[in-house]
Amino acid sequence: VTCILGPNGAGKSTLMQLIAGVLAPSSGRIQFNGLTISNLNAPQIVQNGISLVPENRLIFPEMTVRENLIVGAFSRKSQLTSKQMSDELKEIGHRFPVLKKRESQLGGTLSGGEQQMLAIGRALMSKPKFLLMDEPSVGLAPIIVDEIFSIIEELKTDGMSVLLVEQNARKALEVASYFYLLDKGKVTYEGSP
Repeated sequence: VTCILGPNGAGKSTLMQLIAGVLAPSSGRIQFNGLTISNLNAPQIVQNGISLVPENRLIFPEMTVRENLIVGAFSRKSQLTSKQMSDELKEIGHRFPVLKKRESQLGGTLSGGEQQMLAIGRALMSKPKFLLMDEPSVGLAPIIVDEIFSIIEELKTDGMSVLLVEQNARKALEVASYFYLLDKGKVTYEGSP
């Protein structure tokens, strides 16, 4: 887990959107596993193993939990059998029991913490090698923040590479292996927590 810290307006979310292909860089290049990805669009970047859990969750409120999760596997859907899709949904349900319990419920009716778990689950359905998490604790109650950071710790233990942008520096540094401090688009400090 690598953490990006910095004040509002430092460029943290912009960096995440550039890596995810939501924004195109005006100069320079972004490489992942030896491949230049800065010229790829967002679906191509997902297919190459990078998935974004966006700030403010951005789940589909009028779709069920199950449908939101299936959307996460969209780039792989043609490669999956019904059984494989079912097995992967069960895997997410095992990691996030509340989502299994609410799989028929509309995403917009979930609590903020449940929506964050859904956003993480949806990103994991793409089977990423590299997970981008943009402000996963924003607007959540402290007990739910602890739960979200436990999930990040589990992902780390499972070997998932995570780039985490987070305002809660204390919690972020507890799970991070390395961090960068960003200010006005520039790295001003870096190191181990």
